[in-house]
Amino acid sequence: MRIILLGPPGSGKGTQAQRLIERYGIVQLSTGEMLRAAVAAGTPVGLRAKEIMASGGLVPDDVVVGIIADRIEQPDAKKGFILDGFPRTVPQAEALDELLKHRHLKLDGVIELRVNESALLDRVETRVAQMRERGEEVRVDDTPEVLTKRLASYRSQTEPLIHYYSERRKLSTVDGMMTIEEVTRAIHRLLLALGAIEPKTHAKAAQAKTSAKPAAKAAPARRAGEKASKKAKKPAKAAKKASKSAKKAPKGTKKAAKKTAKKTVKKTAKKSAKKGPKKAPKKVTKKRAKR
Repeated sequence: MRIILLGPPGSGKGTQAQRLIERYGIVQLSTGEMLRAAVAAGTPVGLRAKEIMASGGLVPDDVVVGIIADRIEQPDAKKGFILDGFPRTVPQAEALDELLKHRHLKLDGVIELRVNESALLDRVETRVAQMRERGEEVRVDDTPEVLTKRLASYRSQTEPLIHYYSERRKLSTVDGMMTIEEVTRAIHRLLLALGAIEPKTHAKAAQAKTSAKPAAKAAPARRAGEKASKKAKKPAKAAKKASKSAKKAPKGTKKAAKKTAKKTVKKTAKKSAKKGPKKAPKKVTKKRAKR
């Protein structure tokens, strides 16, 4: 799975990206983190980025694309990735397309989280007011003023990507004003429709769980049947013993022996009936007693 999440600041991209990572075992490729890692590792691209950043300049697109190219070759990115913070502009999107084409990789889709900017600003204002009431420190970048600037930057630089990916039939839109759970479910449905995830895998897992339940229930039932069978055999054994005793007894005492045998069988049958199934022991007892 290789996807891009688009949306203005505060649209919930970070939350949804984290959920996708946990659910599907893919990685989130943040350009900021990748730049820092490349600089720390001392890679050729990282060293070039370090020089540019040291002089106070912005890292050019070709350097960022080079860092992404190195990162997607790492083992943990083989299952797929979510691009975070890149592309931000149409030229960056074009450079990414060239990179993926060169590596024979396909971008599964671009998911836009569409939100109401006025509602986002209201949320931030309410949150900041509540934090100040509680005496909590408000982050400098978490104010309505900063959000207004970031939204303006998004509209001018990143919003054209919506048209770019829409033309290439890569864009899907989700209502980002829904609850977190609803947005997660909507993204999952889109990924299934795009073929980014295989429905067969989920169906097999569900089927395995369903078949495991009857098997678990069958085991106790089987054990109960075995116990009932053993209990049912007890009266039959008692009847056999009683009949043998009656045959061996002297002529004068045969009648008394037979009565005693019948009583023994009845008592054994009653005890078995209390502990186990009622019908099975009685039938066995009568059959044996007649013999």
